[in-house]
Order: sequence, then structure tokens, then C-alpha cells
Amino acid sequence: MRLLLALILVPFALATLVGVALSWPGDEPPAAADVGFGQRPVRGEVTATSATSCNVDGAGTGQEPECIALTILLRDGAAPGRTIEQVLPDEPSTPNFTTGDRVVLAFTGGDPVDPSSYQVRDFQRGAPMLWLAVLFAVAVVLLGRWKGLASLAALGFSFGVLLVYVLPAILAGSNPVVVGVLGAGVIMFGTLYLSHGVSARTSTAVVGTLLSLGLIGLLGSAFSAATRLTGLGADTANLIAVLGTGIDARGLLLAGVVIGALGVLDDVTVTQTSAVWELRRANPGLSSRQLYTAALRIGRDHISSAVNTLALAYAGAALPLLLAFSVSGQSFGTLITAQDVAQEVVRTLVGSIGLVAAVPITTLIAAVVARRDDVPAVP
Repeated sequence: MRLLLALILVPFALATLVGVALSWPGDEPPAAADVGFGQRPVRGEVTATSATSCNVDGAGTGQEPECIALTILLRDGAAPGRTIEQVLPDEPSTPNFTTGDRVVLAFTGGDPVDPSSYQVRDFQRGAPMLWLAVLFAVAVVLLGRWKGLASLAALGFSFGVLLVYVLPAILAGSNPVVVGVLGAGVIMFGTLYLSHGVSARTSTAVVGTLLSLGLIGLLGSAFSAATRLTGLGADTANLIAVLGTGIDARGLLLAGVVIGALGVLDDVTVTQTSAVWELRRANPGLSSRQLYTAALRIGRDHISSAVNTLALAYAGAALPLLLAFSVSGQSFGTLITAQDVAQEVVRTLVGSIGLVAAVPITTLIAAVVARRDDVPAVP
């Protein structure tokens, strides 16, 4: 049985590695200045805030001030230690600034001591996010111990694949669908074996994940074409405008569907495989059919929560968009079939079908493999 699993998985692993090698980005991705951003980040600190008039000449209108003046001390860039003033409109979308806030400015070029050469872009979030990451890592290691440490290594591996291969390859002009599938394959093999070790149990979860990902890819391709999704959301359109070159927007959407579903799929397939092996350990006399039936009952409970998790994750990400559409006065039918909303609906439903299918597929394979694997009984 282990030989059979190897005969199934090794060709896919080799094909994935060959595909990654052939599509590996040969050139460095274009830098921000080369594709039209032309702005360099500069860190600063707000030293004072005040209300002011938005009139350039400073003439009063007798009304309440409409702008906010920020005095900012530049911490780096071409003029560190220099103090400049930035005037922002006092609008509902303008963040609340207070003295001591650490901000990021965009230096647009020109005279580095001229305030008009800068624009306030965002807050500095590096330090609190780093502490949050450390807290997360400590919690995972304390609870999971060596397993937790292995899962953190797998997480780092996943982001490494995205940053080193997937993003540069797409920017270099490779087909987003091909790159997404290959990247998902590398992440799947790497994270599962890093997190759970090389065993028949892990290989079973890999096979179940692989088959479910294939189903998601097929359904995603079919229904994105049937619903005529273009993938040209605001972010994608802005990316195309910045790069100045064409990019397969629908392919980018499909790649996101595959990669986005992979994380939840791993959870479902590993859980089902573990359930089958533990049932087999507790009662070695169970047949493959009995193992399948018992584990499937566990899977039904799991899948109901997993599908809800996936749907809420996408709904949460699209919440501002849903709010904007809800006050537009459009009917529900028009709202749900609009490009930006429809692509999230298709993404959610396709991913959910893949999750539902992963339970019986993985459970069946696990029941057959576990029945023939040497699993010691519980003493």
C-alpha cells in the first residue's frame, strides 16, 4: 500500500518540480519606480495637529475649518530631522491623527525639504504586528510543542513559495493559472510533510487534497467562464495600469481560488485521515467499510463548520463592498450577480464543493490504506 501511494504521488511531485523549474522567473520583477509608482516610503512622527482652513491663500470663510494640519518630523529619507507640514481634508474617510503617531509618507520626488514633495500614506504598524506574530508563535509552540514548531516551519514555507515563486512568476508574464496550480502543489507537498511527517497517513491526506484541488480547479474554470467573470476588480485593474502590460485577470482569479481553498482543504483532509487512523488504532477489528462509515459521520460534522468558515472568511473580506452595494438601491439579484460580488460567490461555492467532496474522497482512501497499515492497538 505504501508503494502504491508512492507510485501515485511521486509522478505528481516530479511534475510539479519540473513545472516550477520551467516557469521559474528568470528576471527580477519590475521595481515600483519602473512601473509607475515613482514614490519612496519615508517614515515620520506627528509632533502636532491642528484644525485649519482648506483655502490655499488662508482666507477665512466664516465656517468651521475643513482641514487638518499635521506637523511631521521626518525620521529617514533624503531629509531626516526635517519638520514639514501636511494639510489633509477633514472628511469621514480621513483617519484620526494624534501627537506621537508614527506615519509613512510617500516621497514623490523633487526637493526633499519641500512639504509638497510628500504625501501622508499610512501608519507605521511594524512593531505591534511583530509582537503579535511573536505571541502567535509562542502560543502555537506552547500548545503544539514539536508539532507546533513544525507547523510554523510549514507556514514559513508557504509564504516563501508565494513570495519567491508565485508572485514573481506571475509578474514575469507566466500563466497565472499554471503558476497558481504549481505553487499550490509545492505548498501542499511541503506543508503536509513538514507538519505531519512522512507516513502513509500523511500521504493519504496528500492524495485526498490533490484530488479535491483538481475538482476545485475544474469547477472554477467552468463556472468562471459560464458566469463570464473577468477578474477585473479594482485591485487587478490598478495592477494592470501600473504594470502597463496585459495580464490574464481571469487566470489570476482562478489561481486565487485554488490557493485560497488549499488551506481549508489541508484541515479537512488531515482531520479525516487522523480520524480513520485513530478509529483503526482503537479497534483494529474494524473493516474498511466500518472505518469509512464511522469516520464519515465525523466528517459530516466537520464539513458543516468548514463550509461556514470559508463562506464567512470571504464575506468578511468583501464586507465593505457588500455594504456599498446594499445602500445602492439595487435589487438582491442585481447585487449578487455584479462582477465584484459574483466572483466572491463563485469562489465560495466552488471552494465549498471541493471541501464537501474532500470528506468522502479522503475518508475512502484512508479507510482502505489504514486497514492495511501496521497500526498498533491502544493498550
